[in-house]
Amino acid sequence: MEELSADEARRLFLWAQGLMGPADRKPGAVDRLLRTIGLVQLDTISVLARSHELVPYARLGAVGRPAVEAAYWSRPAKAFEYWAHAACVIPIEDWPWMAIRRREYLGPQRQRIATSKTYREVLARLADGPTTATDLGGAKRGGPWWDWSDVKIAVEQLLHAGIVACVERRGWKRVYDLTERVIPAGLLAVEPTEQECRIELVRRAARHLGVGTRADLADYYRLKVSKMAAPLADAGLVPVRVKGWDPDQPAWADPAALDALRSGRVRGRHRTTLLSPFDPIVWHRSRTARVFGFDYLFEAYVPPAKRAHGYFTMPVLSGGRLVARVDPGRQGRTLVAKHVILETPAAAEPTMAALAEAAAWVGADNVVVERVTSP
Repeated sequence: MEELSADEARRLFLWAQGLMGPADRKPGAVDRLLRTIGLVQLDTISVLARSHELVPYARLGAVGRPAVEAAYWSRPAKAFEYWAHAACVIPIEDWPWMAIRRREYLGPQRQRIATSKTYREVLARLADGPTTATDLGGAKRGGPWWDWSDVKIAVEQLLHAGIVACVERRGWKRVYDLTERVIPAGLLAVEPTEQECRIELVRRAARHLGVGTRADLADYYRLKVSKMAAPLADAGLVPVRVKGWDPDQPAWADPAALDALRSGRVRGRHRTTLLSPFDPIVWHRSRTARVFGFDYLFEAYVPPAKRAHGYFTMPVLSGGRLVARVDPGRQGRTLVAKHVILETPAAAEPTMAALAEAAAWVGADNVVVERVTSP
């Protein structure tokens, strides 16, 4: 069995995630990045920017919102929204492999979708053209955040079932359309079995992670760990042993990533940057601790008095390591670092560099640090 050092595993992960090597500055860079990392998680929280902007920013620098949104939401479709790791933007060519999730959802809902008057009305409206939930009759009843209207519930369930698709947004609103109108016919014609979907998603997870354990590979597309044995056997991955990782938790590597490592191509510049809490580098907390020795907590939903680090704490990546965390905010044209937590005193300089670059990106004129914790 091939053996990797912990440092090699870490560098493979960064390389697979587009965080090593020269930055791609050519037109279409965000499109290519989406295919490199496989998906970008969506979230409603916006501090410096929404997470789907922070992920390409971390890798490419200030590419600009128009380039990001053109890569995610355009006609003809280059990507679509669906539940993968969570609610994500996914390259359009991956549509067939989400069939496993569409079937899981459609099974218990098939009768309801076929007989409900609301579903029929929604589909009839969509037959006339794409629309938002608001235009269908309102997304909410008027209550709390998840108090959705009947038409919003219906169109979201149709989205889960694959009868409706979202390949466009207006502002932050999903634009729903009939799947056959926006997903290329060649992709709709591909009907892989559930096992074929699992095999391909495991293969892709390995490509996006470089190397990972069974749990790591399952987590990327939120597959069931209990059903990973056969896909791992058939995905063409290379069993490896990573020094320092739990020997009772086997690991597998993407063969192309291993070839790149052995040929010396896994090298180059490291970005110094702030990371979104929903970036693939840190979204799987146990993997983050294992690969980087960095225990990361996301505390947006923790009561303020109980937060250890802050509301939207962003890890700082520098030199291929997670060296600090920052809880940022905005006050006019000032980027405010409400709390900076350094892993070592030497992390102060790269952290300030990351803050200065982020400030310029969001149009802030200066940076104010309110509090620093350092060992």
